[in-house]
Amino acid sequence: MTQQFGATSTTEDVLSGILLTNRRILVTGVSAGLGVETARVLAAHGATVVGAARNLAKAEQATAQVRRDAEKGGGSFELLELDLADLASVRAAADRLNAAGKRFDLVIANAGVMATPFGHTKDGFETQFGTNHLGHFVLVNRIAGLLRAGSRLVNLSSAGHRFSDIDLADPNFEHTPYDPWVAYGRSKTANILFAVAFDARHRAQGIRATAVHPGGIMTELVRHLPKGELETMVKQLNAQAASEDKPPFQFKTISQGAATSVWAGIVASADAIGGHYCEDCHVAQVIPNDAPTGLLDGGVRAYAVDPAQADALWTKSEEMVGEQFD
Repeated sequence: MTQQFGATSTTEDVLSGILLTNRRILVTGVSAGLGVETARVLAAHGATVVGAARNLAKAEQATAQVRRDAEKGGGSFELLELDLADLASVRAAADRLNAAGKRFDLVIANAGVMATPFGHTKDGFETQFGTNHLGHFVLVNRIAGLLRAGSRLVNLSSAGHRFSDIDLADPNFEHTPYDPWVAYGRSKTANILFAVAFDARHRAQGIRATAVHPGGIMTELVRHLPKGELETMVKQLNAQAASEDKPPFQFKTISQGAATSVWAGIVASADAIGGHYCEDCHVAQVIPNDAPTGLLDGGVRAYAVDPAQADALWTKSEEMVGEQFD
């Protein structure tokens, strides 16, 4: 990693001069935002990209530029139907990929929801935990046999993991008052812990896993927020920044937001990122659980990279979805 990248690096910066011919990559959530840009830049640099989305008609429209750039860059792009909030759909998608038998060099688990009203997936799981974690948990484990030696898994997490550790005693908020941000935090912590556990189980085969924070970006993720809540949050962040003599919060562009996923999946050293959490195109510092920290501060809470906690989540996730993957 001779080239240094940071918070303002774009996907094109990260992949400058890199050809991805003969690389096959799966990206979930390609109907908007980060997923579209991630698929676009990979295909534009010659990769064969499979993009998964719940709404294929919407994804078809959203990825028109992906197809154009793929044609120019020598790559290719195809769509796969996948509803992460429905395990029957997840299993069907995995079955289609396994039946095709084509190997992957990289899986980017990008899709997700944020701060949703209280609800459940088709299988009865709390919406955010079920969609963001359990859907990807089943998909990735079911296609693990397609991952080549030297391949990687990149899970999209968030600084929002600091809102909450997981709660394995009450993952569906059956006994806990529901809070959309706590639920989001639980699911994003789970994304990191899943990467930690997957990396531990597959590194001997040369397969590594990591989790990334893309940064603050304006995408469809904000669609569930009540009117004015985002503006209030930005004001609070800026007040915090001012009190600490830091510059005001600025949203990243979509290309800057997708850069860390691409960096971790393609450019970074596998040993450097394996089992870790990355942000702004570097491996983040581990922050003690009791240390004061705000969303503008970097780092990952210790509970989110705890191997014992990762194993406990793996066991609980298997119990919840009714499958074992060890």
